[in-house]
Amino acid sequence: MDRPVPYEPRRFQSAVPYYERYRLGYPERLIARVVALLGLEPGDAVLDLGCGPGSLSVPFARAGLAVTAADPEPEMLVAAEIAADEAGVPLKLWRGGSYDLTPDMGPYRLVSIGRAFHWMDRLATLAVLDKIITPGGAVAFFHDAHPVLPENVWFKTLCKIGDKYGRAAQKHSGERKALGHRRYEPFLYQSAFTRLDGLSVTIRKPINEDEIVGRAFSQSTSSPEKLGAQANAFEAELRDSLRALSPDGHFIEIAEMVALVARRSIGQEKCEAPEGRATVFRPAVRPEND
Repeated sequence: MDRPVPYEPRRFQSAVPYYERYRLGYPERLIARVVALLGLEPGDAVLDLGCGPGSLSVPFARAGLAVTAADPEPEMLVAAEIAADEAGVPLKLWRGGSYDLTPDMGPYRLVSIGRAFHWMDRLATLAVLDKIITPGGAVAFFHDAHPVLPENVWFKTLCKIGDKYGRAAQKHSGERKALGHRRYEPFLYQSAFTRLDGLSVTIRKPINEDEIVGRAFSQSTSSPEKLGAQANAFEAELRDSLRALSPDGHFIEIAEMVALVARRSIGQEKCEAPEGRATVFRPAVRPEND
């Protein structure tokens, strides 16, 4: 079922300045809900895998957690470091991604993944996370979704033009139709993390033409590098289409900001083993039919 997208560690290199400026941030109240659900305490270790410009790293650090921000793109790490400095919070930076994880890392109480799971070898990543996430810990997946509402007509236009310029031909876009681009369950139910809780916050905010164009360039499938010589034509067509919808270039964005928290089932938590012995899995209640 898992068909990993070919690993390109610098896939977002040309998108970095657009990503940090134009992508939606995650509301503090969504972060607070995840922290409360998991009972996270100040100093607990968090790995933000595929951290980008710190969209999750900084809010979790603001919550007092000890965050390691990890990304294979060095320019993303620079952006995350700047964001942390501006917020006055510490971050540990690590250049690496899901393919660089090792079983001796951590341990972490939480691994957060924002808009990045579809770039990973998902089953292999979950297997390693099972080794580095503590008992009672979790992996939390974050993304945003735009409901089909009149206010979001600009988003439909952005997707349509992106498809025309090659977005639909990208491998993970094909998967979106086959498996659901943001459906995590097919992979989680083959992993140790089968206890799922969904949390969400819906936001409504103004957005203008320039911000929409910037959002487009923040995506790897329509980044300046990916578009190449077509970048100017793409921007011109997008702007023309947006002006046809709103001549003054002003729109409203309604987005659901989502966190899916995945934990091990209660009966399958790792038990602490005496020193020198392997950690084992034991059910909390002995089955009736041994």
